[in-house]
Amino acid sequence: MKILAVNDDGIRSPGLWAVVEALRDIAEVVVVAPDREQSGIGTAISLNQPIRVAEVVPMVKGIEAYAVEGTPADSTIVALESLIEGPVDLVVSGINQGSNMGNDVFISGTMGAALQGHFRSIPSIAVSVAALKDVQFGPAAQTVRSLAQAVAEGKLAPPLLLNVNLPNVPVEKIMGVSLTHLGRRTYMDVIKEGDDGRRKYYWVTRENPGWVLEKGLDIWAVRRRRISITPLHTDLTSTPPSKEIRGLTRDIRRVFRL
Repeated sequence: MKILAVNDDGIRSPGLWAVVEALRDIAEVVVVAPDREQSGIGTAISLNQPIRVAEVVPMVKGIEAYAVEGTPADSTIVALESLIEGPVDLVVSGINQGSNMGNDVFISGTMGAALQGHFRSIPSIAVSVAALKDVQFGPAAQTVRSLAQAVAEGKLAPPLLLNVNLPNVPVEKIMGVSLTHLGRRTYMDVIKEGDDGRRKYYWVTRENPGWVLEKGLDIWAVRRRRISITPLHTDLTSTPPSKEIRGLTRDIRRVFRL
């Protein structure tokens, strides 16, 4: 089994190497990750500049590792298209410091890296821990190991895209595992204005999040010290279309006399 390990926290992130350590005895693991922290960059790829790659000394002995001057998505693309020989069986993105739940998956670099594996029909997992300080990576690493073994045994076949979030607690305090839906925030990003003496600028900031805590949502599970596993897909189509949307198509047909 061959696994690509990637992230958005950068090549030296302890979460990345925690999951590598957990996987190294059940698979051949290759690390290809951004050379710096890239949180919040989402699915961005570099189209207007070359992507430079450097092989680096791994933080886990015996692992092939590369630092990419680019985004998390760039890292996955370069790894799968150029750096890794032969088929890759699983893409693991993380372990991210900080949760990636609800609306945040749309701006998550962790998810952006996993999506590029999914687009290529490779089982892909994004994994995060809901903390920014004193993060306990052990339970998340064990969770990914279990999922990787399921992929190796053919229990989790492509297309597969999982978003996994864990509470920041030790193994003995985890209360269970839940299959969940994406949660919903009740806040929006806001703008703070300033002036540096040359020109006015705008800074995107985040208010304290308020979450809808309905049973079955990812945030609901994590708040209850449960592991949240959210199966995702990339079809964002709203179905069935509403009566109002169907009415719009009729209006447009009239314009073009269709």
